[in-house]
Amino acid sequence: MAIKKFALIGLAGYVAQRHVKAIKETGNELIAALDPCDSVGFIDSFFPETNFFTEYERFDRHIDKLKRQGIKIDYTSICSPNYLHDSHIRFSLRNGADAICEKPLVLNPWNVDALAEIENETHQHVNTILQLRLHPHLIALKKEIQSHPAQLYDVDLTYITGRGNWYYFSWKGDIHKSGGIATNIGIHFFDLLIWLFGNVTDSKLFLSDDTKASGFIQLKNARVRWFLSLDVHDIPSTYNEQGKRTFRSILVNGKEIEFSEGFTDLHTLSYQKILDGHGFGLNDARPSIELVYQIRNASLSPLKDDYHPFCLK
Repeated sequence: MAIKKFALIGLAGYVAQRHVKAIKETGNELIAALDPCDSVGFIDSFFPETNFFTEYERFDRHIDKLKRQGIKIDYTSICSPNYLHDSHIRFSLRNGADAICEKPLVLNPWNVDALAEIENETHQHVNTILQLRLHPHLIALKKEIQSHPAQLYDVDLTYITGRGNWYYFSWKGDIHKSGGIATNIGIHFFDLLIWLFGNVTDSKLFLSDDTKASGFIQLKNARVRWFLSLDVHDIPSTYNEQGKRTFRSILVNGKEIEFSEGFTDLHTLSYQKILDGHGFGLNDARPSIELVYQIRNASLSPLKDDYHPFCLK
């Protein structure tokens, strides 16, 4: 396969390192990158010759110059803040490159519709990273669920990741830029559950503030109680005493789903699938985007019946 040329937006972000590693490990080339922050020295271990820009205008001019010289960018990897994804995907498509975007792909359902129109206009494609769908343990679980199509499962999703004060002063703490907790830290779990158990038929919100959110979703084959938090005090005491700042659990009919191992190469595998023409596109991303938008705009329901037990804390 011919070497593909990549550009990347959001190089200084935490997740960008996984994308750069994936570009390298799939045998391709990163020729241009953008980030207003210049703390990107890690790139020397992968692509020291990459042209790096801290200003969007100069990056845009460089990409245009390459195009006029007959040098085609095949893909743009997008690791920028959530609220900029839509604009940066449009930039990629209109410059003749397919997009590979971190989740959430966009913040609002109508953004998906608009991107579908631009895909049709440009004949380029939007890919999103939904790496949990590629985890071997979760693929096995999906096959098991599919073998019992009439069964209804009870699921508890708990994800607590302690964040310091910096979080609330960054774009991540601004609901208009991050989409809020359910979007910023929950969307990959919601996508996973929809992928495993079918589409959403009902949703309730029991708790929502700057540090945590909790609710209930009815899926085709599952009843899901979910709890998401940035407050380290919500972590179970046995974990807290060990100094751990993250707690993640998915219980299916009372049984823990173990998938803490096997994450290392999932971004590289995602890239390989995209390069082979089997990436996850707009329609794959749409259901979870619709769900978190609904959660973000929902009124609180009374705390009864289907609430997650952590709500009582």
